[in-house]
Amino acid sequence: MDLATGIGLLGGVGVVFTLIMIDGGNFAAYFDKHAVIVIFGGAIAATMIRFPFSTMLHGLPMGLRYAFTMRSVKPHDLIEEITKIADVVRKSGPIALESMEISDPFLAQGARYIADGYDRDFIRDTMERDRDNFLMHLDEGSKIYRAFGDCAPAWGMIGTILGMVTMFANMSDPSKLGPAMATALLATLYGALIANMVALPIADKLHVKLEEEDVSRSLIIDGILLIRDQKSPSLVREMLIAYLPANHREELAAEAA
Repeated sequence: MDLATGIGLLGGVGVVFTLIMIDGGNFAAYFDKHAVIVIFGGAIAATMIRFPFSTMLHGLPMGLRYAFTMRSVKPHDLIEEITKIADVVRKSGPIALESMEISDPFLAQGARYIADGYDRDFIRDTMERDRDNFLMHLDEGSKIYRAFGDCAPAWGMIGTILGMVTMFANMSDPSKLGPAMATALLATLYGALIANMVALPIADKLHVKLEEEDVSRSLIIDGILLIRDQKSPSLVREMLIAYLPANHREELAAEAA
């Protein structure tokens, strides 16, 4: 699990709750059903106009899932595992991969292709297509959350304007001024909170995850193709180290020495 996402959200909620408690703890004063309808109904409607319904159906849950999860295997560990696979193939042949436990599903898929004897072009085209499709879906999730974050403050302003119109239209009736003012202010508050504490941070987190997945899956594809070409484990390792940042390369080289 990505603790940073969970801690960040809990921290943001905690800040809001703390401020409300300092001001007297009247949580009921910070709830208005009209403002909730304006923000969530309006922002969701506007986001649905931007994207096909099918895109939202898989983009929203996929985005939420990857915002809260970490990649199970890091590039450093992938290089070590790919090097072991290359060593197994060199010593025992591709068929030995059928009984080998591989932690990363995408890497396991590539190892299965090698074990089954598929040609190089098939492996490259299939794995690159799988990588690109996965990254496309992850990018869609990021765009959906960013679109929602863009819409929420705007709909907060719409709620504020509606509340002010109601307020000014009922200046002669003081009993209606309070609810109208609450709608006006809380709509802006809801829009700002949803955008800046949830939607936009998740969109940025998904963009970071997309870049990580792009590097990891590209590394796996290159490693599988090198193994398919029967390159030595040491050569496979050295060529894949190029995917790592400079400081990680030095650590890997020190471990090898």
